[in-house]
Amino acid sequence: MRKVFGLLGTAVPAMALAQTVPTSAQGDVSLTIYSNDLALVQDVRQMALPTGRHRQEFPDVSAAIRPETVTLNAGGTSIVEQNFDYDLLTPEKLMDKAVGQTVTLVRGADDKRETATILANNGGTIVRVGNHIEVLQNYGARVLFPSLPPGLRARPTLSVTLDTTAPGTRPVSLSYLSRGFGWKADYVALFDEAAGKIDVQGWITLTNNSGTTFDKAKVLLVAGAVGDGSGGYNGGYRPQRPMMPGNRPGTQSANRESLGDFYVYPIAGRTTVANAQQKQVSFLDVGGAPATKAYHFRNGWLTSQTEPQSADTVLRFSTAREAGLGDALPAGTVRVYMRDMRGQPQFIGENAIGHTPMGSNLALKTGEAFDVKVQPVMEKRERIDSGEWEKTARYRVITPGKAPSEVTVETEKVFWRTTMSYKVTNAKSVPVTVEVVQGGLDNWWHDTRVPSESVKGEQRSADERMWQVAVPANGEATLTVQFDTRY
Repeated sequence: MRKVFGLLGTAVPAMALAQTVPTSAQGDVSLTIYSNDLALVQDVRQMALPTGRHRQEFPDVSAAIRPETVTLNAGGTSIVEQNFDYDLLTPEKLMDKAVGQTVTLVRGADDKRETATILANNGGTIVRVGNHIEVLQNYGARVLFPSLPPGLRARPTLSVTLDTTAPGTRPVSLSYLSRGFGWKADYVALFDEAAGKIDVQGWITLTNNSGTTFDKAKVLLVAGAVGDGSGGYNGGYRPQRPMMPGNRPGTQSANRESLGDFYVYPIAGRTTVANAQQKQVSFLDVGGAPATKAYHFRNGWLTSQTEPQSADTVLRFSTAREAGLGDALPAGTVRVYMRDMRGQPQFIGENAIGHTPMGSNLALKTGEAFDVKVQPVMEKRERIDSGEWEKTARYRVITPGKAPSEVTVETEKVFWRTTMSYKVTNAKSVPVTVEVVQGGLDNWWHDTRVPSESVKGEQRSADERMWQVAVPANGEATLTVQFDTRY
């Protein structure tokens, strides 16, 4: 797979992406990051704790901390009270806090200084200078403050009141859940149609928008839908994707660390997860796995087209241990490339996959075929009497002076016979096989039959039937099917 990236770009090791960060009060940090805007932060700091009750500050926690999830563990120490100071120091908040206070304005080329009182800071700063009121345009000057107002913090800080029975220096373990984190998987696939092979490299893209940088952290990524208390799938709607022939969930256990019902993807070594940063790390690199291309067309019930429609191009491969990628795949996007006549990889399409167990078969639509078309046409629709009878209704009969009785009425089954034709054309110089699927067989009807079909089909479900239509090179083929449907 490295031959792909020799052309598409250079893979950068995770440690090379580390950024230089200011000195942090954090200790030994571990991050467990989930895919639904959630992370578990575990921070072990060496701290000197005095005897009795005292206030201890923990700066450099996540600005998106969930304070109600904080736990702290230190030998001989209990928590009395905790506060999270999230009012961070900014020029705007500094000016807000200084309303009513006296400051010094420095302006002009000669740095003239004036004493001023800040009256308001609402969409602009209003000050009293001497005996007049002035509006500062973009502050209109450098503003000197005598001190920082109480309550503003330069860094997100958790303050905890502790009660310590035994003084001394010891490890203090702080853990909490935080918003602002996430990760996703992206896959680059190089498909060789002639060889029937595919090379796949998987990348993890990690994001940190928590407002805090975590330096030299041990990072674990958890793949799976972890409940977050909202009652939904990852806190939202579970996306529904149309079923493509060839998709089948696997039953093999991947050789990966698991956590309950989830798989864990550790990032090797320690890495800096900087705030407002995206980081990419490779986790899968497989070459020469078997893969095939197919053409697929699905038609809705009673749908005719006045013009031929392009068939879908479908890429099929396996995640099985044998003859596959040999791994469980986290949900993400698969981007497919093929080499052109000059040997350069070119993008041909992409599609999303859900969390995929090892041993699964995948069928991904990568686009619509230029040369392979299908035109469905409803040729005829007529009412037919089947000659079959069924008991369809029961009536309660009440006669004065007699016990109630029930009567069952028989009715003849009446069908509507629909004749459909599907004209398949192929402008390619090689023969192709197109999967033609008719949907809607069990939409709201309860009895649909196929009395006649020019190609033997396969009933994929109560709602769909599929036919494999062979089309010669630079030729065409027509599939004709009759459906009998009872309303």
